[in-house]
Amino acid sequence: MRAMVFSRPGTPLKMERLPRPVAGPGQIQIRIEACGVCRTDLHLIDGDLPNPSLPIIPGHEIVGRVSALGAGVNGFSLDERVGVPWLGWTCGQCHFCQSGRENLCKLARFTGYQINGGYAEYTLADARYCFALNEMPNQPSPVELAPLMCAGLIGYRALRLAGDAQRIGLYGFGAAAHILSQVLNHLRRPFYAFTRPGDWKSQRFAMQLGAIWAGGSDQSPPAMLDAALLFAPVGALVPLALGHLEKGGCVVCAGIHMSDIPAFPYASLWGERVIRSVANLTRNDGIEFLKFAQQKQIQTVVSAFPLEQANKALACLRSGALQGAAVLTVS
Repeated sequence: MRAMVFSRPGTPLKMERLPRPVAGPGQIQIRIEACGVCRTDLHLIDGDLPNPSLPIIPGHEIVGRVSALGAGVNGFSLDERVGVPWLGWTCGQCHFCQSGRENLCKLARFTGYQINGGYAEYTLADARYCFALNEMPNQPSPVELAPLMCAGLIGYRALRLAGDAQRIGLYGFGAAAHILSQVLNHLRRPFYAFTRPGDWKSQRFAMQLGAIWAGGSDQSPPAMLDAALLFAPVGALVPLALGHLEKGGCVVCAGIHMSDIPAFPYASLWGERVIRSVANLTRNDGIEFLKFAQQKQIQTVVSAFPLEQANKALACLRSGALQGAAVLTVS
């Protein structure tokens, strides 16, 4: 099979021919149709994430067809369409797993980081961490579905952890925010979009998707926020977001990696404001969000690249040249 392989931080991915992986007990072999390109993939390539399994095939927004079933796998059938997210395996035994917080499992392994991911023609996945993508009339294509597997899920969990907050600030209007904006529209919760200063294209994109206001992260919104969801991996945004937060509000840091948060006065936090992080998803998050996305017909805006152009897709993501999400297509 063909696969884009990452071998060393700071070096581009390389196309290689590898043996097709064989499904072991509890695993599903998947013939990949599409894989989203996530900012976390950039953090992996830049060496920001510790202890990756190298060499590794990146990619954790996988959509494909079941091509083989390992021993003991139930609930899936050959040629069924499935999705694979970032969280790829947990022990199932620790107090986090037993209390519905499997995303915090200390032994957890992650797709495209410690488990070979979706920048390839085939992959293996733990059946416990695959989502059935039930096919219905007017269902989005695999390319349109792929961003839901991480960008959609992380936005959904970040919103959940913001509680019943009404006025929401979205910092970084990329793949996650453009999906979450549609969720907020359906919930009738107003949102305000913050982009890189001077990024007029993203601000126009946010307004087209229903933002009450859109501006640079160096600007102030026209109203105080009840919650700020940070998708940009920039620690300096935390004190800025706190400055726009109503008492009792929260800042939710949704990235797996973020630059250091600079010092800020305690007065910015006082008033029962909260700063918290999101550790991606649980399986229940995935089930709930994908059901919601199907019922509400959540749509993704994507720029598609063939598998062999993975480095180009990553470069476009890094430069901010894309609106919505980048997705690799696999023939």
